[in-house]
Amino acid sequence: MAKSKSKSTRKFEKNHLKDTIDRRKNFAKVKQRHQTKAKKQKQASGSNAKHGAPGEDEDNGELEGDGVEDMNDDPFFQEELQILAASASKGGKASKKDVPLQTGKRKRQDEDDNGTRAAEQNEGGINGTSRASPDSESASVIEDEIVGHKGQLSALAEKDPEFYKFLKENDADLLDFDDEGDLAGVDALSDSQGDERPTKKAKRESMVADSELESDQTTKVSTTIVQKWKKAMVEQHSIRALRQLVLAFRAAAHANDEDEKQFKYSIPDPEVYHEIVVSSLKHVPAVLNHHLPVKETGAGKLRIPTDTAKFKTLTPLIKSHASSVHYLLSHLSDASTLRLTLQSFDPLLPYLLQFRKFLKVITKSVVAIWSDHSAAEASRVTAFLILRRLMVIGDPGIREAVLKSTYEGIVKSSRNATIHTLSGINLMKNSAAEIWGIDQKVSYTTGFTFIRQLAIHLRGNITKPTKDSYKTIYNWQFVHSLDFWSRVLSTHCNSLVEAQNGKESQLRPLIYPIVQITLGVMRLIPTSTYFPLRFQLVRSLLRISNATGTYIPLASVLLEVLNSTEMKKPPKPATLRPLDFSSNIRAPSSYLRTRVYQDGVGEQVVELFSEFFVLWAKSIAFPELQLPVIVMLKRWLRMASSKATGNKNAKLNQGLLLLVQKLEANAQWIEERRNQVQFSPKDRAEVEAFLKDDAWEDTPLGAFVVGQRKLREERKRVLEQGRQEEDRKKREARSEQDGDGDMDDMNTNGEHIPVGR
Repeated sequence: MAKSKSKSTRKFEKNHLKDTIDRRKNFAKVKQRHQTKAKKQKQASGSNAKHGAPGEDEDNGELEGDGVEDMNDDPFFQEELQILAASASKGGKASKKDVPLQTGKRKRQDEDDNGTRAAEQNEGGINGTSRASPDSESASVIEDEIVGHKGQLSALAEKDPEFYKFLKENDADLLDFDDEGDLAGVDALSDSQGDERPTKKAKRESMVADSELESDQTTKVSTTIVQKWKKAMVEQHSIRALRQLVLAFRAAAHANDEDEKQFKYSIPDPEVYHEIVVSSLKHVPAVLNHHLPVKETGAGKLRIPTDTAKFKTLTPLIKSHASSVHYLLSHLSDASTLRLTLQSFDPLLPYLLQFRKFLKVITKSVVAIWSDHSAAEASRVTAFLILRRLMVIGDPGIREAVLKSTYEGIVKSSRNATIHTLSGINLMKNSAAEIWGIDQKVSYTTGFTFIRQLAIHLRGNITKPTKDSYKTIYNWQFVHSLDFWSRVLSTHCNSLVEAQNGKESQLRPLIYPIVQITLGVMRLIPTSTYFPLRFQLVRSLLRISNATGTYIPLASVLLEVLNSTEMKKPPKPATLRPLDFSSNIRAPSSYLRTRVYQDGVGEQVVELFSEFFVLWAKSIAFPELQLPVIVMLKRWLRMASSKATGNKNAKLNQGLLLLVQKLEANAQWIEERRNQVQFSPKDRAEVEAFLKDDAWEDTPLGAFVVGQRKLREERKRVLEQGRQEEDRKKREARSEQDGDGDMDDMNTNGEHIPVGR
C-alpha cells in the first residue's frame, strides 16, 4: 500500500513546488546553452559531414528547389511505389529517416556515456536543498530532457539555418513536439487562472461570480452568467471571461457524453446551450484577434506574435476552443449550425498554423464534411472555403497535407456513383481542381506521386494478371481519379490561363503520363461490357485536349468499338430502358447484343467522333487528319449495309453516314481556304495563325456539333423531368401503402365496425 505524503511535503507542493520547477528549468536552459557553446566548434565539422553544405540541403529537400526539374517522366514505369493506402498513412514524414537528431532522452544518455553529468549533479544539489518529493524529481527530469532537446534544436538553428528550415518545412513535428501535443492533451486545461493576473477592480467585479463557481465542482451555467461573460468580452476583451466561456463551451460540446461530470460547468437547458455555442463561435475569435492581432506581410504571409507572454497564456485557450469546435463538427446534424461552426474556423486558422497536429486532424474532419454526400451543399461549399483558405495561408508542408486529404476524400466518396450522387462528386472534383493550382510546385510533386500509383496499379494488372485483378482498375474510384486529374490539368494548363500568367504551367509535364495511363485503362479489357467505361475516359481525354491544345489520337479507340462483334451483327429486339452511359461504367449482361444497347453505343460513338474532330475543325491539316477515319468509316458502312452480313440497324448506319458527310464538307471548306495562302508548312507562325479570327461554330462540322448538343440537352432535360416524376409517384405510392397499413391496424385493434344493410 502506498505511503501517504507527509504534511510538510503537501505544504511544499502547495507553496514552493511551482517556483522550484521554474528555477530548475531556467538552470537547465543556462547549463545547456553553455554546453552547446563549448561544443560548437567540435560539432560543426561532424554536422557538416552528415548534412552537407547548406546549399546541398536545398537540392536534396523534397520541396526545396524547382520540383518540376527534379521530376523526370522517363523512369515513370520503372520503380515500385507504395499503394495509395500506405503512402497516405505515412503522409509527410518521408524525410524523417534522414534526420540525424535524436530525442532529448537519448541525448542525455549519450552525455552520460561521455561522462558529462553536470546537469544531473546540479539538479541533485537543488533537490537536496529544496527537499522536493520523488514525483516532482521524476517530472523535473522529463522536463529537463525536453529542455535539452530544445537546446539542441536552437543550436542547430544558429549553426545550420538552411537545414533547420528544411526540417521546419518537411518534418515540423520533430521541432514542435513539446508545443503541440494532440487533441486529447487539451483535456488537461485546469481550473486555475493561468498566467493572467487580473486587477483588483476585476477581482471585485467577479467576486460574486467566483463565489458561486467555486462553491461546487460542477456549476450550472445560466443565461445571466453567459451574458456577463459576453459583455466583458465585447467591452473589455477580458481574458478571464474568455477562459470561462471556453470552458463552458467545452462542456456544451460534450453535453451528450457520459462523462459530463469531469467538466467544471454543466448545461441545464437548451436555451443556455444555444447561447454558449453562439457566443463562443462569434466572440472568441474577436477577443483572440484583439490580444494577438494577425498581421500580413508584404509577401502575403500571416504573422502572429508567438514570442510574447500573452501568446503563451492564450495557447491553452486556443487549443481548447479548437478542440471543442472540432468535436462539435462530428456531432452536429443541423445544416445551419454545421455551417456556422465551419465558418468559425476561418478566423482561427492563423492561430492554428502554430499547431500542426491540431491542423492535420481538423483538416481531415473538414474534408470529411466536404466529401459527405448527405451534407447540405451550403455546408460542403463552406468546408471547401476553409480548405482553400488553408492552401493560401499555409506553408508547403500544410499545403501538401491539404492536397493529400482532398484527393483521398474524392477517392473515398466516389466508391459508389449513382445518378443521385454524381452531381456531388463532380462538385468535389471541380472544387478540388481549383486548389491544386494555388501552389503548382507542391501540386506537381504531390500529383506525380498519386499518378505514379495509378500507373503501378495498371502495370501490375498488365504484367501479372489474375482472375479478378482487373477489378482494381475497372471501378468508379479509378475512373473518377483519372477524370479528376483531367480536370486539374485542363484547368491549370489551359492555353489562355498560361498566356495571362506569362509562363507555362508547372503541371503541364503531367499531361503525358495521365494520357498514357488512360489509354492503357481503355484497352485493358476491350469487350462490349465495358464500353461505357471507355466512353467515360474518352470524355476525360477530350477535356484535356480541348483545354491544353494537345493532340490525343482518339479515333482509333472509337473505331475499335465499331469493329467489335457487338456492332457488326444484327441485334436482338428488347424492351429495356435505354442505358444511361453517364452513370454506368459496365453494361448489364441483359443489355448485350440488344438493339437498345447497340443504338446507345452508336449514338455515343457518333457524338464522340464529332466532339473529337471539332477540336481541329479549323486546323490547316484537317483534310489529312480525317482522311484515314473517313476511309475506315466508309468501309464499315458498306459492310454494315450488306443484306447478308450487315447489322440491319438503319438508325446507327444513318448516324454514321451523316457524320462522314459533315467531315468531308469540313475538309473541303478547309481546302478552299488553304489554297489561298502564300506560306509553306515550315512557317510555323503562319500555320498557327490560320483561320485564327474565325469561330469554330462557323465551320460545317462546328454547326453540326452545335445542333447535336442542343438536341442532347433537350433530351436530357426531358429524361430528368421523367425521372423526377417517377420518383414522385413512387413516394406517393409508398405513402399510400403506409396509410392503408395504419388503417388496417386500427380496424384490427379497434372495436367491430358493423356493415350497413
